[in-house]
Amino acid sequence: MPDKVRVAMLSFAHVHAPGYADQVERHPEAELAAVWDEDPIRGRMEAEKRNLPFVEDLDALLARDDIDAVVVDTPTNLHPLVITKAARAGKHVFTEKALTITTEEATAVRDTVRAAEICFMISLPSRCRPEILFAKQVLEQGFLGTVTEMRARVAHMAALDRWFGPAKEHSGNAWFGDVEAAGGGAFFDLGCHRADIMRWFLGEPHSVAARMNNVSGAYDIDDNMVAVVEFRNKALGVLDVSWVHRRGPNPLEIYGTEGYLSIEAGPGPRVWLESTRLEASGVQGAIVPSNLPPALPSPLEQWISAILHNTPMSISIDDGWNLTQLLEGCYKAARTGQAVVF
Repeated sequence: MPDKVRVAMLSFAHVHAPGYADQVERHPEAELAAVWDEDPIRGRMEAEKRNLPFVEDLDALLARDDIDAVVVDTPTNLHPLVITKAARAGKHVFTEKALTITTEEATAVRDTVRAAEICFMISLPSRCRPEILFAKQVLEQGFLGTVTEMRARVAHMAALDRWFGPAKEHSGNAWFGDVEAAGGGAFFDLGCHRADIMRWFLGEPHSVAARMNNVSGAYDIDDNMVAVVEFRNKALGVLDVSWVHRRGPNPLEIYGTEGYLSIEAGPGPRVWLESTRLEASGVQGAIVPSNLPPALPSPLEQWISAILHNTPMSISIDDGWNLTQLLEGCYKAARTGQAVVF
């Protein structure tokens, strides 16, 4: 392994792709080495901006010895093909979420990644945030008792302001509104963040009921959706996701037999904890913690460190599989109007 991880960008289709490329360029132990894109015109444009070679043939790029790792930012429906090819070529893989559209695809990708014994990372950055790490600690320490319900909302105005579209030739992201390419709309794209955290906090899902609709008419895909998940531990989870949210909070709330925790996104963010189990330590009423855990390194930083130094990563291929399973179940319930048992 060289002193630096030599990374190829595989597509600039995703809105976060330029940000990942920037992170690689700024990292002292990594460097961008090449670009491939399913849209060759877009790929050449991005490669030229960064003074990188563009390789039109994906197989040829993956066969190169001077490429150690890849960042996958294709539309989600191309993830199975691209990630599988990269893993089989022995390249370490960082991918945007979601892992795949279906659980069947996720299983095949997971099996391939495990067999290849590469460093794999899926971008689930909420898991690295101090307030989320604090909530995980609260749950593990039992301050809330038995968790009975979790409510999680995440929303913005993407459909209202028509964020996704071909702003100019070969630079748009209209595929976010294409159910075949994206898998789903607001819930699949934005809801990933809250769905992943809920799955991480509450464990295996048992069943789900859901409703979705399209309010804006901006895209032929869901822009407003709510799902109610029953977990195997009998906790209920309410996931509330929207692209038609102009104003208002994006709270996360967890209720238990011994307490309550809330997190409100925004500057801070604001964290609120009440627990009868703190009273034994002389703490009564509600507390606003000021000593949250430190943030973890970003998923991409963890990935580069794992490649070079064999350091542990806090997010795994199993987390990507779990997220896809939950998303697929929610969409199946919404589209059929019937509860889905996992």
